[in-house]
Amino acid sequence: MTLESGRADRIEAVLRSADPGAVWAVGGPEGIRAGPGNRTDGAMPFDVGALTAVLALWPVIGSLVAEETLRLHTPLTAYGAEAACGAAGTTAHHLLTRTGGPADHTAALTRLAEHLGGTPLAELAATRIWHPLGMTGTRFAGAALHAPLADLVRFLSHLLSPADHPVTRAWTAESLRIRTGELTPARGLLWHPAPQGVWYHGDSSRVWVSPRLRRWALLLPTTRPPGPLRTAFREAAFACTAAS
Repeated sequence: MTLESGRADRIEAVLRSADPGAVWAVGGPEGIRAGPGNRTDGAMPFDVGALTAVLALWPVIGSLVAEETLRLHTPLTAYGAEAACGAAGTTAHHLLTRTGGPADHTAALTRLAEHLGGTPLAELAATRIWHPLGMTGTRFAGAALHAPLADLVRFLSHLLSPADHPVTRAWTAESLRIRTGELTPARGLLWHPAPQGVWYHGDSSRVWVSPRLRRWALLLPTTRPPGPLRTAFREAAFACTAAS
């Protein structure tokens, strides 16, 4: 039994009783290593609305930072009245690291991205991120984001690859580190830290990334998974052995 087949067995055991219909995958910069669970067609689109911020907003903000259209610590009022949000002195960094009222913060960041990018977020994400990565099946249907497993794999694999476009390695590195100092809960830039150097995003559907282990994981449940299931899945997906 190989390391990854053993990992797949552990993950399937975790999900068997809790959510046997869940779709999951574990991989690295080269693509999938274990999964997908539930033998899904990689081109079948899923509702990934819970991942909109990380699949669309976060990389678009990163592209604006890379081209120096946006500076994280500059007050939003400097970008005009349409970009202003909240108290005087509020910056993009504040919005990216806040934990309370996430819907309000992502809405403010979306307005900022659209103001600076000059077009709706859906178009910004498609032209700046999804098309360059070959994510041809990812699109908004109304207000809901849909993406096939193959596109999610492309996105997560890119974050661990040496490629510097369209999501730069600098943006990924800056986002996957503690940006809140000694404040709790600790936050990166729209990413949350987990044990063993793992970072995650999403509530119902969730993705994890570990630059240290060069591994990513995703879980698309059929029911809203309780915290213990997500924890057990993460531990199975990122468990280390001497062979890993």
